[in-house]
Amino acid sequence: MVVRIFGWSIGVTIVSMIVAFLYGGWQALFLVTILGVLEVSLSFDNAVINATVLRRMSEFWQRIFLTIGIIIAVFGMRLLFPLIIVWAASGLGPVAAIDLALNPPADGAATFPDGSPSYETLLTDAHPQIAAFGGMFLLMLFLGFIFEHREITWLSWLERPLARIGRLNQLSVVVASIILVLTAEFLAEDDKISTVMVAGVLGMVTYIAVNGLGELFHVENDSEDAAGGPTALAKATGKAGFFLFLYLEVLDASFSFDGVIGAFALSNNMIIIALGLSVGAMFVRSMTIHLVRTGTLAQYRYLEHGAFWAIIVLGVIMLLSARYHIPETITGLLGAVLIGLSFLWSVRHNRRHPEDSMTQTAD
Repeated sequence: MVVRIFGWSIGVTIVSMIVAFLYGGWQALFLVTILGVLEVSLSFDNAVINATVLRRMSEFWQRIFLTIGIIIAVFGMRLLFPLIIVWAASGLGPVAAIDLALNPPADGAATFPDGSPSYETLLTDAHPQIAAFGGMFLLMLFLGFIFEHREITWLSWLERPLARIGRLNQLSVVVASIILVLTAEFLAEDDKISTVMVAGVLGMVTYIAVNGLGELFHVENDSEDAAGGPTALAKATGKAGFFLFLYLEVLDASFSFDGVIGAFALSNNMIIIALGLSVGAMFVRSMTIHLVRTGTLAQYRYLEHGAFWAIIVLGVIMLLSARYHIPETITGLLGAVLIGLSFLWSVRHNRRHPEDSMTQTAD
């Protein structure tokens, strides 16, 4: 099973390493390796959340996620999306944007000798609106989870009161809207307030739209929801499976925004960044499939909760990054700590209540 699930990831890694070495020698190979490792280590929460949705999809849509989905994740989000951002932000044509990405200034400078901004500078300047979109999408995702009544709770002293409050209709939208206004007012630069507001609203609308489409194709007689995403699509097929697939792609995009921009801390070469992040994206996909096929989420009952608390940490940090630079390592460490604690709590519960562990595994 391990070879079947991780085979493509291993193959892409080998090819990427060969291309990196041929392109830039040992230095490029080293940078691609580091970027791949960082992407994997900082994205485990992404894999867990993806798995909570993917396990409700049919085998067909799981294969689509691992094939078509990885093409979108690798070439769409790690390569084409940054180019589109630079194209839109700079007014350059597509060819000029590609040329700018492939030919950065010498010595990692922010501008060229003539004073024109580099690809990295243009992409960084667009970060506030990217962060607002991704941060609000992740915030809505977390609120949808935490305001939902659940039989199993991890931080019960906090999760149960929030679930009771969540009975108020559209509370998630109200809370998210207030946070967006505060973000635009106190964190965005004066010339970025309107763009941050628009991007944040688009993030909220995107979540509401995809979640609403999931509810439209709701499968009856299923006791669980889709972990804060499209509702209860057990082994979804057809249109239901498509909208879950769409939801997963938007979710992956929200997770990947900061990774693309943060990669410039190691290299300003778009080829190296694309190769390194592609390796990481492949392994995140494979980890997601592994979690589903092995039933890990069912066996460790609090793991999903830990991932959602890691999501709100990432979402808040993305919103804060509209003004402040926060290293990716801090985000990754906080997420890893939360997921690690939820895993340890799950192990402790299974030892104290082995009958629960056996029941979950059987389910």
